[in-house]
Amino acid sequence: MTSSENTAGGIRPRPVVDLLPRYAAGKPPVPVEGLASYKLSSNENPLPPIPAVQQAIAAQTDFNRYPDPLSSRLRGKLAEFLDVPAEDIVTGAGSLGALNQLLATFAGQNDDGKPDEVIYAWRSFEAYPICVGLAGAESVRIPLTGDGRHDLDAMAEAVTARTRMILLCTPNNPTGPILTTEETERFIKRVPSDVVVVIDEAYQEFVRDEHAVDGIEMYRKYPNVVVLRTFSKAHGLAGLRVGYSVSRPDLTQHLRVAATPFAVSQIAETAAVTSLEHFGEVVERVQSLVDERDRVTAGLRDLGWFVPEAQGNFVWLNLGADSAEFAALAGERALSVRAFANEGVRVSIGETEANTRFLELCAIYTKPPRRS
Repeated sequence: MTSSENTAGGIRPRPVVDLLPRYAAGKPPVPVEGLASYKLSSNENPLPPIPAVQQAIAAQTDFNRYPDPLSSRLRGKLAEFLDVPAEDIVTGAGSLGALNQLLATFAGQNDDGKPDEVIYAWRSFEAYPICVGLAGAESVRIPLTGDGRHDLDAMAEAVTARTRMILLCTPNNPTGPILTTEETERFIKRVPSDVVVVIDEAYQEFVRDEHAVDGIEMYRKYPNVVVLRTFSKAHGLAGLRVGYSVSRPDLTQHLRVAATPFAVSQIAETAAVTSLEHFGEVVERVQSLVDERDRVTAGLRDLGWFVPEAQGNFVWLNLGADSAEFAALAGERALSVRAFANEGVRVSIGETEANTRFLELCAIYTKPPRRS
């Protein structure tokens, strides 16, 4: 048999695969002579892990062994840190891995063969429609309000007998606004108690709005609430893939069945535990990025730009059809930003020089958005 005959041309993926969008990760900047390049396209922390974490990683040697499938050390440390039972924590490969475990457990095909429904705001985290579709469920996307916020009333009205899960992203990626405690609690009370409400708080450490919802508080009050958090952003551990969910025992007992074995490596667990042990240093670094975020936001508004409330480590520019043009101009200045076709541009907060160069571009750009 020749190599041309030995092909997989007749093999087809599940029908849903052809219907799903492809995840488009932020691209690195194209080098420009005479300019330092900066990647502002992936909401990464531009700062490395704190020194103690780097030292702990360097000392790790047991890679010939499988990691603890339950991440017991990390769960114990998180239990102390969050003041929750360790049994309520399920780790995953980042908050995205933790989300996939939730979907595999609670949303997919219904007993009658029809898909369950998962409601979320749109635009929100780009991976949501991919994860929901691969789980076998159907996405119900509810448009954001004009200022980039969740329309919780419309989301509540969209609940049907097929709804199994609702995803709340706060701060919302890519637009930036948070959900408040008051509106979130009002929303949860409108949702049937057999619907899982997931509060995705990947950027929780960057939030400074005193009215912002605290997912852990909601989990304590409402048995159907699950919280997602990660070490990728504030802790600077994006490349190690460690996140987790927090939920009541009635949910975790099922969630552990669907959890991916060995999803969190021993190096990731050690790094996360060490970072929590030195959380004061993490807070200092996060605050420096929050200060830069506030400087960028104020600078944009001084230039007459409309910017939704920014509570993550990024800002959103509602540039619509001009998004690709703006991203190309940023590229000419050795800055990579994340353009969403015909919708807007998300710009991550990076190094001080990168943020300043971004503002300089915005100062000369002739088509700034003034309203969402």
